[in-house]
Amino acid sequence: MPSPAWENLDDFISTDDFAVLATVTPHGQAAKQIKVIFDDPYLNAQLGEYEWDGGQSRILGKEGDMIGMTRGDSVFVNGKQYWALTNPKQDGTGMAVLTISEQGVDAAEYA
Repeated sequence: MPSPAWENLDDFISTDDFAVLATVTPHGQAAKQIKVIFDDPYLNAQLGEYEWDGGQSRILGKEGDMIGMTRGDSVFVNGKQYWALTNPKQDGTGMAVLTISEQGVDAAEYA
């Protein structure tokens, strides 16, 4: 049985489609460019009478490209500078998700 085309992660993360180039700088390492899918969904959370509106930016990329990334690392994507708020979360398919926040947030809170 032939493998589906999406099993080739380089085909899935193509800058001809949805992916963009991001520059990531893991602690103690040189900056590198990786292909990612950038997502900034709108969130509306409500707990009792309290309500929060905002976004939670994240990037999806190949797990191997995100090796060495940790909370507090720098990510430059779509013309903006971000902090990594989490370590990359592997999804079991060879991909990983990294939650990021614009660099108005104090990264020391998350490191």
